[in-house]
Amino acid sequence: MVNYRTKIKKINMSEISIAIHGGAGTLVKGTMTSEKELAYKSALKLALDAGYSILEKGASSIQAVEAAVKVLEDSHLFNAGKGSVFTAEGTHEMDASIMDGDTLNAGAVSLVSGIKNPISLAKDVMEKSEHVFLAGEGALIFAKENGYEQTPPNYFFDEFRHQQWLEIKDTDSFQLDHATKKDSKFGTVGAVACDKNGNVAAATSTGGMTNKKWGRVGDSPMIGAGNYANNETCAISCTGSGEFFIRGVVAYDVSCLMEHKNYALEKAEDEVINKGILKIKGDGGLMAVDAKGIISMPFNTEGMYRACKSSKGREEVLIYK
Repeated sequence: MVNYRTKIKKINMSEISIAIHGGAGTLVKGTMTSEKELAYKSALKLALDAGYSILEKGASSIQAVEAAVKVLEDSHLFNAGKGSVFTAEGTHEMDASIMDGDTLNAGAVSLVSGIKNPISLAKDVMEKSEHVFLAGEGALIFAKENGYEQTPPNYFFDEFRHQQWLEIKDTDSFQLDHATKKDSKFGTVGAVACDKNGNVAAATSTGGMTNKKWGRVGDSPMIGAGNYANNETCAISCTGSGEFFIRGVVAYDVSCLMEHKNYALEKAEDEVINKGILKIKGDGGLMAVDAKGIISMPFNTEGMYRACKSSKGREEVLIYK
């Protein structure tokens, strides 16, 4: 007897798709210079093409989302990797997670510093350890054992991020990526993809929040909160107010509605982003793709850095509502 998952794979042999995000927030058209807007769109396009080219070659969705997120981590424009925000101590603490919708295997790291591409370290946790989630010093020991070099702090220095931190340094305030405050940059990054075999995957990476204390961890590295993938439903990568996305178990909530209420992808994500998360005062958005290659990019903020491409001919690079 052919199971459901096998049917999905046979139906979608030629349908590939990928969607990426660079953060959601108060992005109002006209408040950004044309040069800056072009820079963001160019960076998104570069990441999109990196992931899609891998899918075109027949490689897996896991490889595609890792490649796309690495490009975004290598850009100073986004709050992940190179562009990570400063903690209260003037350091950088990065989080990332990745999940394979075919096997339900996952890997995550949190509170890591000096790692150029945390998403690759998360993938190594998934593939080279018996664990799902490693944090802090232990994650760095694992990184060293797997050949990662410590990248010097100056690699992660960005003048805008530094000024952003200096404004609230030595106070009890912290700055969310998407908060309404001057010309704030946004940036938690992520990608979801569906490969030619109908396998989906999700990856998310972030530098957290400016001036964070006490080893604060948001939703990005938490499987089920900020990241989730299951071939039977969808792949999800979230961005927004992390504490609320954790409480709402947002990524899994979308999948759960599809699995247990038989919701279509767009109905499920609308229920979660435009109803459920708003009830608890949370804001943000997510990237989603199902095993048929259908893409959805909902958000309840003014805008979200986002892009998508599919073999059905859809290709978009967008910022505003």
